[in-house]
Amino acid sequence: MKRWPTNLTRKTVTFVLSFAAIIAMADGLSGARPFGAQILHHAQAQDAAQTGRVSSLPIPRFVSLRTDPVNLRSGPGVRYPVSWVYQRRYLPVEITDEFDTWRRIRDVDGAEGWVHQSMLSGQRTGLVSADTSPLYKGSTPSSAVIAQVSSGVVITVDRCPAQTEFCLVEAGSHKGWLRRGLFWGLYAEEFID
Repeated sequence: MKRWPTNLTRKTVTFVLSFAAIIAMADGLSGARPFGAQILHHAQAQDAAQTGRVSSLPIPRFVSLRTDPVNLRSGPGVRYPVSWVYQRRYLPVEITDEFDTWRRIRDVDGAEGWVHQSMLSGQRTGLVSADTSPLYKGSTPSSAVIAQVSSGVVITVDRCPAQTEFCLVEAGSHKGWLRRGLFWGLYAEEFID
């Protein structure tokens, strides 16, 4: 049985030890980074071709926003401040890290932050980047053009076969083939069947 000095109570010793632990954690932080960000920094420095620690899915990978609005937070948890609010459902984003039920994402403009996994969907979408892009009836440039898709339009990506440079997409009420490289949300060597 431990004996406490007569002038100290167990509560006082517990408080002193807890305070020392908080000081030690604070000393380990650099700048104004939250504690979670310090732990995750090492994982972000790893090689790009990896799998998520939580989901075992590839990192990085493209997903889309399930709903709107979606809060982008500075760290993996609701205690971290909201740095941006997305108001666009189905917007494609890239998952770059995982922590528990939180996913670090990057958008088309390079903004990064954390969102809860429930706000993300595995549905593949793309954001048209060219001023106007022809949507073809077939998967060759000699096919008939059925529509012109403007920059900033969110498309649903159905298929991107290996044997063609086109992807089958939906843009509004139109379904057709859009050339790879004219939208953000697909890696250069990625194929979707």
